[in-house]
Amino acid sequence: MSLSASRDRVSQKRIVSRLLAGRVVKRQKQGDGQLQDAAIQLFEQQQDLCSLFKEIGNPDPSNPFNTDTAEQMNRTEGISFTIAGSLLACGLRQQAGQLGVPLVTLSVKFVLERLKGITGIEGDKTREVLTASQRVQLGVLLESTRELIIHGALCPKGLWQGYRNDQKLPNLHVVYLLQCYNILKLKDILESDEGVRLWLVPQLKALCCWTPPQEEKEAMQTQQKVLSAILGSLVGVGFQSSQEQAAVEKKCVLLCISALDDLLFWLLDTADINSAQESSETATERWCQLFDTSLCDISASPDALQRFFMHSLTQTLAYKPQLAVSDAIALQNKWTFANSSPLLTSLFRKLTVVFSMEQLLHHLQQVLETHEISWKHVLCFLSTLLVYNPSAQPSLRALLSRLLTSAFDGYDLESMITAFLLARQGALQGPAIFPSYSDWFKESFGMASGFHATSKKSLVFLLKFLSDLVPFEPSQYLKVHIIHPPYVPVKYRSLLMEYVSLAKTRLADLKGSVENTGLYQDISSAGDAPSQCQDVKDVEKAYSLFESTGKISATVMEASIFRRTYFLSRFLPALLRPRVLPVKADAQMSFIEALKRADKIPAPQYSSYMESCQRLRQQARCSLREEDHDDPLHVLKLQLQEQRKLVPDGNDGDMSAHLSKISNTLSFIFPGLPDDPLEKNIIQLKTDMLSLPELHLQVVDVVLKNFCQCILDTSKAHPPNKQNMWASKFVCVLVCNTQFLSCLLQRLWHLLHNQGTVLSDVHIIGLAAFLVQLHASMSQSPGVQLISQRQPNPVSVSEALSSALVCNTNTRMHFCVRFCVAAMCYGICRGDSLPQQDDLTPNCLHKKLQYLIPRLLPEARRPFSYGKGDPKVNSIGLLCNEKDTTTSWKKTALYLWRHPAFSRLQHEPQYQLFFSEWLANELQVDRSQDTFSDSERQEYHQWACLHLYLTRPENQGGCGGSMKTLCSHLITAIMDQQQSEPCQGDHRLSQKGTCFPDILCRLQEVIYEIELTNLSGSHPNRTDICDLLFELVSQRFSSSLSSASAHLSCEHTLNMWNRIMLALPSVSFVKVKAEGDRMYLDCKKLIQHVNNHQRSVCSPSGFLSLQLTSHFLRSVLCFSSRCSLVAEEFNKAWCQITNQCPLLLVSTVYWWEQLSVVLLSLWSRLRDGEMPPKQLQLIVNSQSWACSLMRGQLLHLPSAPALLLASSLYVSLQGRAEGKQSVSDPLTAWQPERDIKHREVLTFLFFLCVNNYLSALLYPQEHCHQKALSLCTEGLTVLVDSADWLLIFTSNDAEKGAYHSFPLVTSNRFHHLMPWVFYSLLLQQSPELQQRAARCPGFLSTAVSCYISLLQLFLDGSSVTATLGSQMESGQILSRTKIFLLRAISQMPASTLFSRHITQLKSLCVDLDPEVAAALSVHLDIPERPFL
Repeated sequence: MSLSASRDRVSQKRIVSRLLAGRVVKRQKQGDGQLQDAAIQLFEQQQDLCSLFKEIGNPDPSNPFNTDTAEQMNRTEGISFTIAGSLLACGLRQQAGQLGVPLVTLSVKFVLERLKGITGIEGDKTREVLTASQRVQLGVLLESTRELIIHGALCPKGLWQGYRNDQKLPNLHVVYLLQCYNILKLKDILESDEGVRLWLVPQLKALCCWTPPQEEKEAMQTQQKVLSAILGSLVGVGFQSSQEQAAVEKKCVLLCISALDDLLFWLLDTADINSAQESSETATERWCQLFDTSLCDISASPDALQRFFMHSLTQTLAYKPQLAVSDAIALQNKWTFANSSPLLTSLFRKLTVVFSMEQLLHHLQQVLETHEISWKHVLCFLSTLLVYNPSAQPSLRALLSRLLTSAFDGYDLESMITAFLLARQGALQGPAIFPSYSDWFKESFGMASGFHATSKKSLVFLLKFLSDLVPFEPSQYLKVHIIHPPYVPVKYRSLLMEYVSLAKTRLADLKGSVENTGLYQDISSAGDAPSQCQDVKDVEKAYSLFESTGKISATVMEASIFRRTYFLSRFLPALLRPRVLPVKADAQMSFIEALKRADKIPAPQYSSYMESCQRLRQQARCSLREEDHDDPLHVLKLQLQEQRKLVPDGNDGDMSAHLSKISNTLSFIFPGLPDDPLEKNIIQLKTDMLSLPELHLQVVDVVLKNFCQCILDTSKAHPPNKQNMWASKFVCVLVCNTQFLSCLLQRLWHLLHNQGTVLSDVHIIGLAAFLVQLHASMSQSPGVQLISQRQPNPVSVSEALSSALVCNTNTRMHFCVRFCVAAMCYGICRGDSLPQQDDLTPNCLHKKLQYLIPRLLPEARRPFSYGKGDPKVNSIGLLCNEKDTTTSWKKTALYLWRHPAFSRLQHEPQYQLFFSEWLANELQVDRSQDTFSDSERQEYHQWACLHLYLTRPENQGGCGGSMKTLCSHLITAIMDQQQSEPCQGDHRLSQKGTCFPDILCRLQEVIYEIELTNLSGSHPNRTDICDLLFELVSQRFSSSLSSASAHLSCEHTLNMWNRIMLALPSVSFVKVKAEGDRMYLDCKKLIQHVNNHQRSVCSPSGFLSLQLTSHFLRSVLCFSSRCSLVAEEFNKAWCQITNQCPLLLVSTVYWWEQLSVVLLSLWSRLRDGEMPPKQLQLIVNSQSWACSLMRGQLLHLPSAPALLLASSLYVSLQGRAEGKQSVSDPLTAWQPERDIKHREVLTFLFFLCVNNYLSALLYPQEHCHQKALSLCTEGLTVLVDSADWLLIFTSNDAEKGAYHSFPLVTSNRFHHLMPWVFYSLLLQQSPELQQRAARCPGFLSTAVSCYISLLQLFLDGSSVTATLGSQMESGQILSRTKIFLLRAISQMPASTLFSRHITQLKSLCVDLDPEVAAALSVHLDIPERPFL
């Protein structure tokens, strides 16, 4: 057979795989042997092996670039690689027999030819990774090759030998695939291939250097996989354990190590070349990225990886040891981490990631002791460790200690120089990484306990070592050794001076000087660069140390002796710069005096300094006098500075004189109304915005800042109870100027409210003390009126400012508690020296602490006891001392909470935090920014309600043990909080995210507990939830609702109440009473509540909401189950509701479609299997009757109340589709005139339609006006001949008779608007219907009464006039109404009215509209009385 059969010939034949699949389908019962024989015969007749290889590699001969996977090919063609391999093996064996060649040789030849054909398709010789199509085809080929190996038709090593004969540089991707398909491992290649060393390393470098095209993402991933796999194999073979290496030839191990070292050295050479360049994506970086723990797979174990990393680290540290130690000393400054090659530092990070710091430094010490090292690599390695590992510093310090100990024990120079180089390298990274070289050198050799202080020999060894370093030392290290020399006993001082002389000579050669070096300058990191203003920094450092210790520092004393040139020429001139000296010596002045007493300042220099200072003081006084009228702010600043100097120890006379100057300056800036005393003025405080002139704002800030600084100064010296009266005198001066006080209070309020969270501790303490003094100074003033807040009356200054301390978020709470703690600590401590302590302890701040401390500190909720000897509670004065910075505000707050003086105040009435106040504070907290989680807040609320306030007596703000009182407080607080918000709907609280849901949960818990107590006990005076709830809500309503504001307030209150009511259990609104052995329902409170209050908010719909209706009915149903005769008691209760609470009846019918499922399901749960009560069934029957009537079916009238039947008809009318037949037709066919009940039903129906029409007029956006008018017209058409429909518009309830329930169905507002509806409805009817209405008995009397009532509405300026004006002008309304009435009067026969009725109508009109009264008199022949 030819090995190069044409593709055309193959494509013309049936593909072998399809042929075999067809044979399998047709001969399913044949055995595998018979199938194999048939396939072999087929090969001999029609197929060649080369075509077979191509066919297996590409199932579609017409598409040689098909890239389907081998699995997809097998599924579509129905043939597996196992069968294909078996067939190939048989075919190759048959052909080998015919050709007389070995089977293995023939197989290798076929595979290599196919492999060469695949890898040579693209023709790109520079490509190191196969293309996608090549990978797919080669994968299929290798699967077949593996099958040939399994069948013994192919030898892997022979295959590799043949491949190497063709390829001098094997493709690493092919090698990788051979390993992936388990054909030939790299380990086997290393063992069998003698020339592997010649091609492996170059090919790895070439693969690293090759950059895949950007669009070939998969090629990049493949490149990474090939490199990782080969590196892992090399590591796994080269760094196996000793037991594993026994099975591997030593030559193979060395070969792997050698290859890895070559690549490492290639990387290091590249790093040295590019050390001054930025990192880029190079070949060596690609190789470096492979050093990762991900190599720990089946090729390399974790132990082998650690051995590889440690070996690579050793090779790196010892690579090219060309530089001597002297070179390292000189060049070390250039080898910092910042100057190191990024490639080198990346390599060190990769190699050290699997080791601990102790392991790394121990290995470093071993390498230093056993190898010739590259100092550059060693020091860069140390820098990398220090920068990337925070734990490296203590480990390095321990290593340095070991090296120095070893050096001085054996006088080992190598250990010595190693320690110095490592310490300097660490110091070069900066003080945040490692201590400076100065600090390390002083710590190691600057004390008598240093490493060199054990003997003279050790001292000589150190000085000899330092002397040997001098020719190579940079200047900064020489300065360190000179300025901070090693400790030397006096008798060996000459040895040190020899070294110092040598070092100074070398320093002079380097053009450096010790004299210009500062006392506190970091010399080792400064180099030769001069430090700007170092002498000024030295002076500040020196007197700050003197201030903290009270002694001249040793550095200054040494400089005055050993560095006298710097001390006299630089340090003293900077210290003695002339200035205006303070009245009381400050730290700098005290330091100068101490130096003078120690004879460190020459007398002439000191005298010159004092004279210069005196001249400056005189110049300042002259300039102050010149500027008295030019810049008052500057003058005030100077006066306040002088006052600050007098505060700590100044006498009262000087203080008073100076305060008078300050008062005079303030009166110049704030002229105001100086003649008006403060006691007669109420200060207006704007809380919405800070609107002060710029000058006034600056003055106030200067005054407050000065007060805070004075508080800080005096508290450092004395506690508040030991201070003089400067604070109270200072504040009294300020409050005498009313204009300044107003600006001051505005600034203080806005500081506390808007910027409190950013104030420092000093500001908080100062402002808190200022508020306390302000409270004491203005205790008798009339107060402050808060503008833009709901505060009708003036309040005290402390209350006005405490209103700025809002406690609604976590951050605001923390600021408030810190401020209040500071104020109360100052007030209590300051009050110890005064007769009246209350003047210094504002009760508003005390109450805020009673609220905040238990909330923020759970420890304060536990009971405690204190005694007179308790140092914590008796040392409250120390808490105001700024020196005590270790005491946190939490400890301070807890100590204050337990202090006897603070606890005593809680028993005073004005200092007690009532439960209502606690609830008001808690309802303002923003839950999203609260310090509590939901569970923590629940725990805190339960503690406050049940443990703190429930048992507290009522006269102390508690509940006196009464759950009823607790419940009342909770409801009142919720309602009060809602009324304090603008009327923007009943969902405002939930939108704000306050603690309303949490307080509501506490209310539910209390209600449930009361209910359970009532069920379990038989106490006759137990709390009745029903009475309690309805009494509370009744107390909320004002007696008169005539004004619009009162109506809105009522509506807002009811909306909030309904929200609370729906959250409570439904069983809370009906009572069960006992009468003998009988239990019956008492719904009086519920009925009264609906009739008196719910009616006013049922508009615009005219019905109770679905939720409220369901809630009330479920309450009646649930409580009826507690009676012995459940259905009978429910029927009685419902009859009572029907007669006395028509609104609830109408609402039930209106929502019955949704309610029926809920109520019947509840009844089924309460009375399993029992029929629903008769009254519920009556509602169902009425609904069914109404629907039938609307369909034209005249059924028997149910024995139900007229209002129930009318409501059912109304619901049917509302659900009627638009465009259907007229409603009046079925109603007329029903013949309502035949009995009274029919007429009553239609009258009630007409009333409901009129009510709907009124709602459509007032709220057109929620109702269809035309539909409502149409229903009223059709209802009027049916009823127009009866006088009953006029009773809807009659204001006299006594005349309504059977229709007495009209006013109870709608709100009072709607009832007052019925006269307007009367005319609005009639004016839109046809003339025929108007004439019929006018002939109705009693029409004229009703028309006149409605006209007078409508006229009265406009004259009284009722709120409805705005709504009426939206329909038409008020004058137009009245004129049309009057025309209609006059026409009706003119058409009315006189015989239809009695004389008495005419007289009554005339008396109604004579005052408001004499023209109508005259029309009544003239047309009806009634003599008119004189006008006067």
